Amino acid sequence: MTTESGAPPLQTADRVLQVLLAFSHDREEWGVTDLAAEYGWDKSVAQRLLASLAHRGFLVSDPVTRRYRLGPAVWHMATAWERHGGMAGLVRPALRELAAASGVTALFAVPDGAHLRCVDSADGSSGPLRAYRLADELYPGHAGATSRAYFGMLTPGARAALLYGRPMARFSELTVTDPAELEELMSRVPAQGFAYSEGEYDPATAGLAVPVVVRAQPVGSLTLVGPHELLSGKQEQLLVPLRSAAEGLGELLTPRRTTTRDKKG
Repeated sequence: MTTESGAPPLQTADRVLQVLLAFSHDREEWGVTDLAAEYGWDKSVAQRLLASLAHRGFLVSDPVTRRYRLGPAVWHMATAWERHGGMAGLVRPALRELAAASGVTALFAVPDGAHLRCVDSADGSSGPLRAYRLADELYPGHAGATSRAYFGMLTPGARAALLYGRPMARFSELTVTDPAELEELMSRVPAQGFAYSEGEYDPATAGLAVPVVVRAQPVGSLTLVGPHELLSGKQEQLLVPLRSAAEGLGELLTPRRTTTRDKKG
């Protein structure tokens, strides 16, 4: 294993990063024995790495199970990253390229409870969608393509826990608020790979969205949005650059995977 400059990485520093990247949605806890087995390390090495990260607050140890979870230092770093443009700065070039290719506004949104929150957007040649920046605007989970492209990728149980059993506002006569009808619409997304809506959230606009996936898990949605006449009947054409951009964002947001050679290093 080498760095981008061709030089071998510092082994201890690289192992520390491997430990942090081992924590995921699928694996929220690690113990000394299973971490050592996963990477082919001596238990003493795994113990020292976990203990060092816990000492600095990157991990916390359960006193009963002696298993480790991510700690508050990770939250502090994530907060600092977001405060200085973090995610928005990372995805902005891709949004600008997509907006230029499609001619309409492109936006990237991530889940925020029962909503999706716009991280950043870029306007196409058709002009601004709003007179204000879309960043941090919330989109209700039950209305519009932006939310449907993400929530439609969740399991029915996870979706029900977030969306159903709570009041659903009607934003236009086209807003769907019946849970059974919503579930039918959501269930189409995995097979189709996209969601399309006209006037459900904003009566004056239409949206075409696809999920953004990282390691087989949906992390948000990428949307093209604009006046009805700019999207209606053009979904097939617009899906080409939209899907390509979503795939690129997924790769951009994916941490470097640990390889077999990495584990032996």
